[in-house]
Amino acid sequence: MSAEGPAPARRSLDWRLRFGALSLIWGFSFLLIKVGTGGYAPFQVTLGRLAFGTAVLAVAMAVKRERLPRGARTWAHLTVAALLLNAVPFSLFAFAELTIPSTLAGICNATSPLWGMALSLVALSEDRPTRLRVAGLGLGFLGVLTVLGAWQGFDGLDARGTTLALLASLSYPVGWIYLRRTLAHTGSSALSMTGAQLFLATLQLAVVTPLFTDLPSRFPLVPLLAIAALGALGTGLALLIQYGLVTEVGPTTAQMVTYFIPVIATAAGVALLGETLSWSTPVGAAVVLAGAALTQARRPGS
Repeated sequence: MSAEGPAPARRSLDWRLRFGALSLIWGFSFLLIKVGTGGYAPFQVTLGRLAFGTAVLAVAMAVKRERLPRGARTWAHLTVAALLLNAVPFSLFAFAELTIPSTLAGICNATSPLWGMALSLVALSEDRPTRLRVAGLGLGFLGVLTVLGAWQGFDGLDARGTTLALLASLSYPVGWIYLRRTLAHTGSSALSMTGAQLFLATLQLAVVTPLFTDLPSRFPLVPLLAIAALGALGTGLALLIQYGLVTEVGPTTAQMVTYFIPVIATAAGVALLGETLSWSTPVGAAVVLAGAALTQARRPGS
């Protein structure tokens, strides 16, 4: 009995530590995007992020002796998923942070569960609405309006940057719904599928970036290090941690990291970048998170 007692405690501590690390990594990602775009064009930031992230997953696949997915149909669907889940949202956030604070970008990211719930009601017939979830959807978007200062006519708000960040957050649930419809039963591991997906997204940005940006005449070190950290940690390592959490504690608990990201992104932006906050930003963010949490509520027994 004494020999068996400590094991559950160690496992519990392990997943909590990894959950905290994932929250920090993804929360700081918006600060790293901001720093990266201070020295490089948004498409260059995204290309670097994807390249470093792909390298990390390639190493993990080699260590675990994972094979890439097979079949032209699978790769065709992964190409679309790479666009919706990586290339598009990563690029949109990079462009958004040219004109909006990293704190606002992090809060916009928290609207993904709201978009996901709204879309699933239309796209996934098995995902039935409940009054609680519909109330959460309305509450969440009320929080968005609070963050944006709607009662002031959005005064001082950069509409373009904010719209890009909200579109980026919308792209994630569109991508996940697409994956759920097309690649739910491929037989390949999550690591293999995502490694291939990131590789395809890297190829997509490798084609697009030279068409819209010039080769940098200089390579500022701090932004370059930020891009490397964004890719290796915020994309590659973060995905590996996420897989472990989903396997160990299930997707519902693992998804709770979403609610910590804007808090950390806001703290990082204020403390390290000197970004300012009005009262409506943290209040609205809290309302967004409350609404997002309600949209994830399930019926008893589901």
